[in-house]
Amino acid sequence: MSWLKFRSKKHLSVILSAIVLSASLAGCSTNRATGEDSFTAFMSPDEEKQIGSQEHPKMVKEFGGNYTEKDLQAYVTEIGEKLVAVSETPDQKFTFTILDSPVVNAFALPGGYVYITRGLAALATNEAELAGVLAHEIGHVVARHSAQRYSRGVLTQILAGGLSVAIGNGAGELIGTGASAYLKSFSREHEFEADMLGVRYITRAGYDPDAMATFLEKLRAHSRLQAILAGRSADDVDQFDFMATHPRTLDRIEQAHQSANVTVATNPELGTVRYMTAIDGILYGDGPDQGYVRGQEFIHVPLDFRFEVPEGFTMTNHPTAVSASDDKGAQIIFEGAPAAKDMRLDRYLENGFSKKIALRNIEMIDIDGQEAATGSADVSLSSGPARLRVVVIRHGSSAYQFLFVTPLDLADSYNLPLRRTTYSFRPLSNQEKKIHTPLRIKVRAANPEYGLQTFIDDMQVDRAPAEVFATINGLKDGEAPATGSLVKVVRH
Repeated sequence: MSWLKFRSKKHLSVILSAIVLSASLAGCSTNRATGEDSFTAFMSPDEEKQIGSQEHPKMVKEFGGNYTEKDLQAYVTEIGEKLVAVSETPDQKFTFTILDSPVVNAFALPGGYVYITRGLAALATNEAELAGVLAHEIGHVVARHSAQRYSRGVLTQILAGGLSVAIGNGAGELIGTGASAYLKSFSREHEFEADMLGVRYITRAGYDPDAMATFLEKLRAHSRLQAILAGRSADDVDQFDFMATHPRTLDRIEQAHQSANVTVATNPELGTVRYMTAIDGILYGDGPDQGYVRGQEFIHVPLDFRFEVPEGFTMTNHPTAVSASDDKGAQIIFEGAPAAKDMRLDRYLENGFSKKIALRNIEMIDIDGQEAATGSADVSLSSGPARLRVVVIRHGSSAYQFLFVTPLDLADSYNLPLRRTTYSFRPLSNQEKKIHTPLRIKVRAANPEYGLQTFIDDMQVDRAPAEVFATINGLKDGEAPATGSLVKVVRH
């Protein structure tokens, strides 16, 4: 029997080797952008189109929906089509979408679907910078980097013995897997190639290729700003860094310039005035449907409620929750509790909140005339023992819950401030609904009589107005804008 086992493994190895060799020989395609061979055996161009078409509406939904204000969508599409026209696939259909998200991000789906967020549009200061972002993503599509990445992944699984993967359908395997399948980092090789193609396309289109480097610097500055606003060190930028999924450096951008092998126009275009005109008035930060962080307050006008967190807590608005934390390890999470909507709230805490955590001391309470319940438990976290208190509140036809997590040895000291947060939850007055409006980008001209402080005083952000002004305008801290230049301020 031992000889038969060995013989079976040997035969399997031969079969796998044959499959790998066959796939390697038959699965190479010519990279349309570079003319070199690329391994794309397990995803055809038709499958790329199928994936993009079916996943596009899901991506739009997951990342905030379409941003439809002003004519920004038509403007971005015009720039994108201008770049596609000078690419190696000028006849390929591309779809350009602005997502209604304040997060700075850009990505592409197979088949020609390119996305930027309004947060990214607000950070750029000229058309060439935005064109550089679009050109980079177009480069990923033209070079078929998603097909290469997927095919290499399948081949790796075959070599590891996952033979069944090889006989699956590439599009079928990927469709429905969610955004994470497409937002994983490309290799440095692919990022460099996309930068090289991005430089090539924006240069051919007449833009200043140096804009790719200036926007990269803005992205770095934005990551530092987000760390500061989240109460972190300016050096602690990893979780706020757009470049985490776009591993690029100024040196690599310069190398991409050299590899692009294109001649820069005599007077390359920046398109500053046209761009600043296009983004004047767009939303900045959270939109009305997402609720607003205003200092220690969170206000949600459509859902008609507000609450406030204690001093010392830094609050962050996420797509499905609001979180806040302090420097002692305490955390607050506020989120919807749909399972509690149609049941007694104390019963929800007993049976519906968690199958793993048994809450104790459960009782019904009243919060500003609204039915509520609370309970607590001591839990073990990776950071150490902690006290969890849950407060669930019925508000109109919905239910919401606070999760208060504090280090166990400090739990008693948080009782009063977190109790104040609990009882700060209430509906909005009519006056509050009128005065709480979203922040927007407003474009101003830097006249000779305006000093730096004039613009900082015009900013209506809650925190770090000087730092926000510098970041969105690509200025160094304390640097005044040049006289006659156009700058962005943030106001209601």
